[in-house]
Amino acid sequence: MTIYVDSSVLLKAYLEESGSDRATDILLSDPEWVTSRHTSVEVRRNLARALVGRTATEARDQFLRHWETMIVVELDEVVCETAAEIAEVTGTRSLDALHLAAAGRLGAGAYPFATFDLRQAQAARSLGWTLLGA
Repeated sequence: MTIYVDSSVLLKAYLEESGSDRATDILLSDPEWVTSRHTSVEVRRNLARALVGRTATEARDQFLRHWETMIVVELDEVVCETAAEIAEVTGTRSLDALHLAAAGRLGAGAYPFATFDLRQAQAARSLGWTLLGA
C-alpha cells in the first residue's frame, strides 16, 4: 500500500502538538509515502516558523532525510489544471487543491490520503477518497 501524505501530517511528526502520535502511527503504517513538490516548501517554512536554533536544524534535517525517500509528484501543467478544477468544484484553498490534484495523479483516491487539515479532508471526502488523520 502507498499513502499520500500532506504537509500537516509531516509537520505533526516533527513538532510536538495535538495529533502528533496519530501522525507518527500513520507514517509508520506504510513505508512508502507520496507527496507533492510544494510539500517541501510548506514543511520547511513551518518548521522555521515554529522552531529555533539547533531544534529547527535537527527537524529540518530529519525532514530532508525523509524527503529523499518519498515519491514526489511534480507540479506540472496537468496537476495544476486538475488543482484548479478541484478548487472550483470543492472551494478548497490553492495549496490544498494542489495536494489533492497530486494525490489524484496516483489514481484519484486509489490510495489513502493522509491529512490533518479539516477543510482539505472535507474536500477529499467529497471526492470519495479514503482518509487517514482528520
